[in-house]
Amino acid sequence: MSTESAPAPQSGAAEDVKQGPRIAVSALTTNLREYGLIIALIVIMLFFQYTTSGTLFKPVNLSNLVQQNSFIIVMALGMLLVIVAGYIDLSVGSVAGFIGALAAMMMVIWPLGIFSNPLVVSIVCLIVGALIGAAQGYWIAYHRIPSFIVTLAGMLIFRGICQALLGGGSSVGPLPDSFKALSSGFIPDVIGPLTLIPPTVNAAGKTIVGSGLTLHMTTIVLGLVAVLAYAYFGFRTRRKRERHGYEAEPFPLFVIKTLVGSALALFLVFQFASYRGLPVVLLVMGVLISLFVFVTKRMTIGRRIYAMGGNAKAAQLSGINTERLTLLVFINMGVLSALGGLIIGHEVARALGGRAIFAERQDGALTLRRGFVIGETDRVLVVEDVLTTGGSTRETMQVATAAGAHVVGAASIVDRSVDARFEVPYAALLRIDLPAFEPDACPLCAQGLPVIKPGSRPVAT
Repeated sequence: MSTESAPAPQSGAAEDVKQGPRIAVSALTTNLREYGLIIALIVIMLFFQYTTSGTLFKPVNLSNLVQQNSFIIVMALGMLLVIVAGYIDLSVGSVAGFIGALAAMMMVIWPLGIFSNPLVVSIVCLIVGALIGAAQGYWIAYHRIPSFIVTLAGMLIFRGICQALLGGGSSVGPLPDSFKALSSGFIPDVIGPLTLIPPTVNAAGKTIVGSGLTLHMTTIVLGLVAVLAYAYFGFRTRRKRERHGYEAEPFPLFVIKTLVGSALALFLVFQFASYRGLPVVLLVMGVLISLFVFVTKRMTIGRRIYAMGGNAKAAQLSGINTERLTLLVFINMGVLSALGGLIIGHEVARALGGRAIFAERQDGALTLRRGFVIGETDRVLVVEDVLTTGGSTRETMQVATAAGAHVVGAASIVDRSVDARFEVPYAALLRIDLPAFEPDACPLCAQGLPVIKPGSRPVAT
């Protein structure tokens, strides 16, 4: 635990006069050291934004990144306190996987009645996570067994239990739609959308998904409030330090830091607002981060954790119950590991809940058969195994559009086309460049070998 004392009043001597520039350089160095990782992260993101041709910062990609990786942030909050307290927890991944498997089994496989309700299952899983953290924390706190040993055993135990629950690793589904809301849900737009650019309508009279620009105004308002709160509390903290005589960073540096942070936040808010709004899990992360900042900086228990991590023996001699504090730290880690496992389960449930249908050729034309139905509320991704001319993909897109669905993209496993283009975003796992020849320059024709047409669709000759 660190302490600060107010500086002595200046005497007017030459060394005091030189204090100003020295403070400015010190503040700049300190800020660069504190925000070095953030600066490195921005550089990495700009690099991938360039190498992916602008895909990284697209609204849908940002939403997917938040939804698919939020469990890491949640568990990192708990690991922060564990590491600050002077311990390590190797079991968080296995505990998260076990909790996700337990939740799926309770809702789908086991007939538990009311205990199969998603809300009840989530509460039960958080309690189980707390019990797991308490069990590990007990051996660490009261029996002085190194946390590395205890949590290594926990990692192996819960990984094995997870495999046993899932019967060797099979998927469990489909899970209830209400269970998917945490990872795949978005906050409702209670204010109402604001259309800046009207969307484009195709020949069938349907709106082309991704065209135009409509903002989720609730997200915009929440973002502006958050940025204003960030600037206000930063300014108030700086004024408080000055009022009590402590060293504060130079005002120009504070303004630059606040403006850069606010600009980045507003950019992300705008990107989310132009898609479907703020993901629910992002709000959960924001609440948890704010709570942990408050606990570590404003509450006695947070200061005691820092004191125990700095010198456990001195903390114990000063009256801190280090055993109970260690137990609470691992209970907190268990709860957050359980929450991370639930988020993983939600994300898997969302993936398993996606429908997969296929179009078949009947009387020479592709159509939907076998009871496959798509409607106006469906968003369709057309996927082909090997793309040669793109004709089958275009025909499938026309079938989906005629049924009223929105085609949001196209993809293929292998793309061997020369230059297939579609009206929607397209991606392929593998591209193969095959040579193309004019009829007079075809080497097969010159050798008298038969020419075989590409693709499977009948074409006129």
